[in-house]
Amino acid sequence: MKIARVETFLFDPGTAKNLLFCRVETDSGLHGWGEAYVTPGKEPVIAHLLEHMAQYVIGRSAFSIRHTAQVMFEDFAMRRASLDLLSAWSALELALWDIVGKHANLPVHDLLGGASRGQVKVYANGWSSGTESIEQNVERALRVKAMGYTALKWDPFPGPWRSFIHREDEDHVVRYVKVMREALGPDFTLLVEVHRRLAPMHAIRIGRRIAEFDIGWYEEPCLCDNIELVAEVRRALPMPIVTGEAIYSREGFAQALAARAADIINPDICNCGGMTAMLDIAAMAQPHAVAVAPHNYNSTLVGLAATVQLSAMIPNFWIAECFINLKPACDEIAVVPLTVADGFVDLPTTPGMGIDLDVAKLKARPYRDMGMRAGKGLRHHTEEFPRKHYQVAATRTGY
Repeated sequence: MKIARVETFLFDPGTAKNLLFCRVETDSGLHGWGEAYVTPGKEPVIAHLLEHMAQYVIGRSAFSIRHTAQVMFEDFAMRRASLDLLSAWSALELALWDIVGKHANLPVHDLLGGASRGQVKVYANGWSSGTESIEQNVERALRVKAMGYTALKWDPFPGPWRSFIHREDEDHVVRYVKVMREALGPDFTLLVEVHRRLAPMHAIRIGRRIAEFDIGWYEEPCLCDNIELVAEVRRALPMPIVTGEAIYSREGFAQALAARAADIINPDICNCGGMTAMLDIAAMAQPHAVAVAPHNYNSTLVGLAATVQLSAMIPNFWIAECFINLKPACDEIAVVPLTVADGFVDLPTTPGMGIDLDVAKLKARPYRDMGMRAGKGLRHHTEEFPRKHYQVAATRTGY
């Protein structure tokens, strides 16, 4: 069963960024869906990379997933890993697992060893607004709780992102966390996101000040490029420390684990190399007694489905991310949406990843150029980014 066609789609969910899907079809007629992690403004860049990467996989066996990943790293990337490369490859890799599961008539989790749980716990993200007051966002958080979620994540820091901040910014964070705890009650899990912005002196001081509010975790307090900064914060604070959103390779996670930098890691299945890499990373974390809480700033379709399949399998899973602001648009293009209720996602039992997309509806909401994210020059217009597909035989299928 060989790969015959790859098609990319940029989809506008009407929120902060476009989503990037790919559809891989084999010569047997089976198809699979994948998704690449993208950031606002770089969606066409990853799509362009994925389209050129596709030419390397046409004609290869759909079963040869690990070997094809090595081909991409050595021949296409010339042994230089990057977020862009791994995001594009993740989309292809996930689509291949979807195909293999359909061929075997098994859900991916059964194909790869079976599930440890029938439901996957998720926390809500994508619910807050940086343009609104603390009080307005507390009202938003209460609506999230009313939806049945028992945990949410948000970034309580005022902008712009800076490593060195003033005391009034620290006070803002402490007040924000305090008000959230009072409003949501003692049993609700508050996950604090820092987005890698702080120097350790600020991260530690703020962490100590908010510890009294029973924080579920303190995520990426410092830039993980120098992983010792994160480890320094972990040694100084009582709450769980998370890192991994900005680590994309097995080697990067190996270094973080060796440094004892985190209690929990949060790799993203759509940017670290897909299902195979995520299983490897989770297995590396297990003997270090480190939990895995998958990052998932992706769709509530392919990205969430793949995350749920992975989360169901690994024994050191803790909780997964779900961007609830993306769900309405994603449900519109889903043949059958994932079921999310009371903070849990049901594990799909249909073959493959357990989801499918309506291509006609997907094409009806094409790429939207949102211009600059903030400040002057923000544009509000829509233009279609061309979708491409490849059906010609690749030149290196004999690798």
